[in-house]
Amino acid sequence: MFRKDIMQDIFNIQEYLEQVKTYINGVCKGREPWEIILITLLTISACYLVNRIISNLLDDGIKATFWYYFRKLPFIKQTVEKKIKATTDVIEKELLKGVENKIFLQSLPKKSWNVNNILKEIDNYISFGKFSWTDGFVSGAFYPGNDETLEDLMQQVYRKTAYTNPLHPDVFPGIRIMEAEIVHIVSTLFNAPEGIGTVTTGGTESIFLVCKAYRDYARHEKGIKEPNMVIPVTAHAAFDKAAQLLKIRVKHVKYDSDSMKVNIRAMKRVIDRNTCMLVGSAPAFPHGCIDDIEEIAKLGLKYDVPVHVDCCLGGFLVPFMKKAGFQLPPFDFSVNGVTSISCDTHKYAFAPKGTSVILYKHKIHRHYQFSVTTDWPGGIYGTPNLSGSRSGGLIATCWASLLYHGETGYVESTKKIITVTRYIEKGLKEIDGIFVFGQPNVSVIAVGSNVFDVYRLSSALTEKGWNLNILQFPPGFHICVTMQHTYPGVADKFISHVKECTAVILKDPVSCTTGTAAIYGMAQQIPDRSLVGEIVWAYLDACYSIKKNEPLENGTTKEIKS
Repeated sequence: MFRKDIMQDIFNIQEYLEQVKTYINGVCKGREPWEIILITLLTISACYLVNRIISNLLDDGIKATFWYYFRKLPFIKQTVEKKIKATTDVIEKELLKGVENKIFLQSLPKKSWNVNNILKEIDNYISFGKFSWTDGFVSGAFYPGNDETLEDLMQQVYRKTAYTNPLHPDVFPGIRIMEAEIVHIVSTLFNAPEGIGTVTTGGTESIFLVCKAYRDYARHEKGIKEPNMVIPVTAHAAFDKAAQLLKIRVKHVKYDSDSMKVNIRAMKRVIDRNTCMLVGSAPAFPHGCIDDIEEIAKLGLKYDVPVHVDCCLGGFLVPFMKKAGFQLPPFDFSVNGVTSISCDTHKYAFAPKGTSVILYKHKIHRHYQFSVTTDWPGGIYGTPNLSGSRSGGLIATCWASLLYHGETGYVESTKKIITVTRYIEKGLKEIDGIFVFGQPNVSVIAVGSNVFDVYRLSSALTEKGWNLNILQFPPGFHICVTMQHTYPGVADKFISHVKECTAVILKDPVSCTTGTAAIYGMAQQIPDRSLVGEIVWAYLDACYSIKKNEPLENGTTKEIKS
């Protein structure tokens, strides 16, 4: 019976093909050969064009494609350019605030400066800015606290090792050993004592490298030609940056609105045969919440997909929290299915910027992180990281910071930071008009409001000297607690200022935000996200702008004395 059904199916296919052949012959009947060839070429071209349009719609989205062509209209284009110029002027003016009288260097000095004057100018440059980062008014950014002994040690270590280069392990074997020891020390903290990884220049490079490793692993070991990564929408933007450079499609997964953790069911739905990696954060940068790593790891095992845990932010807090008296859900290599972890040592390990560590459970994955060129006339070339030459001084200062603090030091600093974080969280939850996002697990507390524009609050706090991280989708801001915030009175001052500013806003909750915060609020409402991208371009351009020096009467410009 089964054989008879197969034969019937074959007969039906043959009959269908015969009908197709008859139809094509009928279309071509009476036509010249050149006509048939031209029609064929035009048909192929049309199919190719339609395919390109559909591909662009799938990659960029229908809405993005619409706005792209809409902005090409002359009137719209002129209006947008004027708005962008106005926004750029506001941004540039803000960045130059406080240095209006600065004489900017625009060329090499005619004569060399003496050492004392260079150091004097360094002190002058460091004094620029309105935020007191040494007094705990800044979210994140500066992590180690005011430890003069540590600062002096870092200066001495860097002085001895600044010009070493781990690209030449035969010339600087000590630096190679330091890097290997860092990897093993950090790997042990995350319950993988075999120590497979490398030291990088920061979290962005660590994330870039793990994306490259899994992309290449998927290509060579699984035959995946068009890889995609499945990541929470709250995962660090460095994953999107890596995807842009490495041509990996990104599938963003929504979060649960109560917990702010990635929605596991939604993550499961978007995994397919081309998925090369899954990502979870411990914690996520925006709201400080740890994704359910155990459930993500189960998906990784089920679908045979590598799972990366991004611990860049809390990497030197989460391993010590249990010993500091705080419980956390499992997040490291002890979770079956976790295959890699990124951890920044230049944050809570208190090493100077920039060092980070990328760790793997399996050596094969690290192999695909490496870049190897075998046929270069300059010799066989291989590098473990994105960069070639690196300063051994960064590796040495990281190594020295780990030894300086030791396990006892990191447990103590973790206890201080998490205790203050929980204290601030409790204080903020008692203030009417605002709320705390999710259930912060580590050192980040995010604030929102259902009563007023929360950017008004962040702007008011900025006026009081606080530098906080602005969030969007939904609107909010967060404070990342560091050692600076553990000093007496700092946490109380922050809570007091939030309470004071919120009380003022609640007297008139419907007013709109003004100043640069208004630009951020406006950006969320713009449907054309490419326009927001151009505003970011304007900001980055402004970071490299300087005020042109006024020419003197003799046609020269004023120069700083050497």
